[in-house]
Amino acid sequence: MTRIILVTGGARSGKSRIAEERTLAFGRPASYIATAQAFDSEMEKRIATHQERRGAEWVTHAEPLDLVGALSLTEGQPRLVDCLTLWLTNLMLGGHDWQSAGRELVAALPRQASPVVLVTNEIGAGIVPENKLARDFRDAAGLLNQWVAAVADEVTLAVAGLPLKVK
Repeated sequence: MTRIILVTGGARSGKSRIAEERTLAFGRPASYIATAQAFDSEMEKRIATHQERRGAEWVTHAEPLDLVGALSLTEGQPRLVDCLTLWLTNLMLGGHDWQSAGRELVAALPRQASPVVLVTNEIGAGIVPENKLARDFRDAAGLLNQWVAAVADEVTLAVAGLPLKVK
């Protein structure tokens, strides 16, 4: 049975650690599909921290745009996509059609033979952003999260390092 799991939460809520544990519970080795791009030293440090936490049981695939292709490439082992929010950022800032890419991902997820755990951020619970790009991003992230949650077998909300089952 295909297992699609979405782990969501705020910044530093423990969602990546929770998602890593869930992914490894399906078997080892596991594929870590990383969507982050290091455009500055702060992001380089964040990526390094994530890499240091992972052990030899992970095979990392850096893929900032083509998630469906990365899922196809890594079929046959559990996969962790970290994270949808950065993927969306890459699509929007790169001028790509994020809605088409999101729909393509949502269509591909139920066809996966091996488990997929996806990390995303809850960003719409705060104040309304001041500028149009930030508002567009907030709205797009909310829609993408809803689309993925609809096809997910499970949705977990990370709060203070604790997993709360939503679906």
